Amino acid sequence: MDKHVKWFEELGALGFGFVEVGTVTAHPQKGSSKPRVWRLTRDRALVNAMGFPNDGAETSAERLRKKRTGETIVGTNIGKSLSTPVDAALDDYRTTARAMAPVSDFLVLNVSSPNTPDLQTLQAVEPLRALVEGVRDELALIEVQLPILVKISADLPDADIDQVAELCLSLELDGIVAVNTTVDRAVLQSAAARAAQNPGGISGAPLKGRAVDILRRLRTHVGDRLVLISVGGIETADDAWDRFEAGATLVQGHTGFVYGGPLWARRLNKELARRLREAGVSSVYELVGLYEGGGRGSGMANGAAGSSPQESALARNGETRPLGVGVPGAR
Repeated sequence: MDKHVKWFEELGALGFGFVEVGTVTAHPQKGSSKPRVWRLTRDRALVNAMGFPNDGAETSAERLRKKRTGETIVGTNIGKSLSTPVDAALDDYRTTARAMAPVSDFLVLNVSSPNTPDLQTLQAVEPLRALVEGVRDELALIEVQLPILVKISADLPDADIDQVAELCLSLELDGIVAVNTTVDRAVLQSAAARAAQNPGGISGAPLKGRAVDILRRLRTHVGDRLVLISVGGIETADDAWDRFEAGATLVQGHTGFVYGGPLWARRLNKELARRLREAGVSSVYELVGLYEGGGRGSGMANGAAGSSPQESALARNGETRPLGVGVPGAR
């Protein structure tokens, strides 16, 4: 949402526990031509064809460095520049990681936006392996350690999701963000919206079912060994609660924030806190994976012993800060 890395601290002040800026690319780019975002109010959805508009890695890193106060946990979503051929994507990601990692709390490798040609081919096992290993090599060169996550598509077939999950485990990746937007118009209820020729990916309420299905599938495969950030169709505290029970370590909201207004995150967090008190639960950590029947707190999700994954999974340099609902990077 904060494509130009300008108002992440303000988002934190509105109640978001962490903010994912971007998507940031190695080279500045204007993104797709306007109009490129459409509201589908009957479906409580958005269609966006943003195309990663941003000011480039160098400017974004400097802006993040100057503006950070330390009050908000800030990760950076990084993607491929439109001008870079997909077979040269690794160098592009490495350039962005080199600039953004020193000023970020975590990195998300965006390989799933439908608005950059050929980007989703990087979700295949071998290209994704090369990408993760290349970014890790870059971070080693600049002597920066921080969590790395991969963001996957809502349209990824189940068999491919399983392969990505196994790859992430074998690489000991920190986590997976699921899911990005869908290009499947069948999820829309409005016939007019389904027939519209607007390009881009759909986010919001129509994505809810697929997002939950993928989350549960990932949880089944990775258990508590990876951080799972669930995004897609989260509108209410009940939605967030359901995601935690389905195995999410953290949740993010975008379209719910657009429709819910500036105080949406604060309202959602307050409602979550009320439900926790009524249930006699001290932390959302105790909910993670409850749908499996494993009991409260059944997963550590890379958290240190005695601390919740919400507090430790995206911590940097050993520092831990409580997290709530987060806001994702641009598509």
